[in-house]
Amino acid sequence: MKREEILSASSMPMFSPSYPPGPYRFIHREYLTITYESDPEAIRAAVPEPLEPARNLVTFEWMKMPDSSGFGDYTESGQVIPCLFHGKPVSFPVQMYLNDEPPITAGREIWGFPKKWGQPRLELLHDTLTGTLLYDDVMIAIGTMTYKYESHASEPEETLNILGKPQVTLKLIPDVDGRPKIAQLVQFSMTDIAIKGSWVGQGRLHLVPHVNARVADLPVRRVIEARHMIGDMTLPYGRVVHDYLA
Repeated sequence: MKREEILSASSMPMFSPSYPPGPYRFIHREYLTITYESDPEAIRAAVPEPLEPARNLVTFEWMKMPDSSGFGDYTESGQVIPCLFHGKPVSFPVQMYLNDEPPITAGREIWGFPKKWGQPRLELLHDTLTGTLLYDDVMIAIGTMTYKYESHASEPEETLNILGKPQVTLKLIPDVDGRPKIAQLVQFSMTDIAIKGSWVGQGRLHLVPHVNARVADLPVRRVIEARHMIGDMTLPYGRVVHDYLA
């Protein structure tokens, strides 16, 4: 195996790569997002400097991705905190749980997504859009929303701004001696977004404390809004916007 072959590999292991080169296209990606007020001290503790929490808000989201280039069919769930980076609004993913190895590996290795294995589901149960999240077969999150009560199809720019909002992740990778090798903030945005549907409605969210899946460490004080969105989009590569080792 020559040096050129090694450096052209998309991912490990060489003989059976975990994921192909990007960017990555998602078809009919479906969201349930529930935004809620939480504890300001808990939010501040979860946000790395130099990011600043924009408000005392957290968004819990479920994402069903039935057709993802290179990743296949999977569902993802987690928490996102709206922040400011040098005065500009961004989203900071705090923790993410999903049921597919390639996007876990790629997400952590390329962008620094805080991904772990979990068992999320997003489904329509009669008249209720329902998201659930299990960790090691223990239910730790339940989110529900009224189904298609209020359409926002006439306001596509609002949905585009939500889905295309810049995201900043904290990428941490140790060296072989255990010391930090990479400690960065990485920024990126979804591109080529095609909206297929957007609705708002009433929502409820219940979080259960768990030591290895700490979604309840950002407790629910009051639900602000619930959204249901469907669209196609592309996840491109990102760029380093802050290097803690520099």
